[in-house]
Amino acid sequence: MKKRLAIVSVPVSDQKPARDFYVGVMGFVLLREQPMGKGQKWVQLALPEDDTSITLVTWFETMPAGSLRGVVINTNDIETYHAELVGKGAAPSKIASASWGRHFTLADPDGNGWVVQQNPV
Repeated sequence: MKKRLAIVSVPVSDQKPARDFYVGVMGFVLLREQPMGKGQKWVQLALPEDDTSITLVTWFETMPAGSLRGVVINTNDIETYHAELVGKGAAPSKIASASWGRHFTLADPDGNGWVVQQNPV
């Protein structure tokens, strides 16, 4: 039996500005945006060449906008990604080092918390 993580729901207050942030600032690509019932949309994004995607959700009462924490993005060039984010107006933390690699944190406009890490070479 094969299993894999497919989609992570990211709770946002408004899908359009959230989509624009994830695409324009964080470098995600839009996979799908389509109506999903009355007044709702399915907005699905992924990082280039990644099988796992995210969907921007507004409909889960138990997941208020900004409540997601600790989703990790792995990169092989943390300095370049950090500089790109800063250049696009984001406010990531400083890059820190640990025994398991280097990392920084970043919040989207709703306050969802992301960790970006680079494993040791």
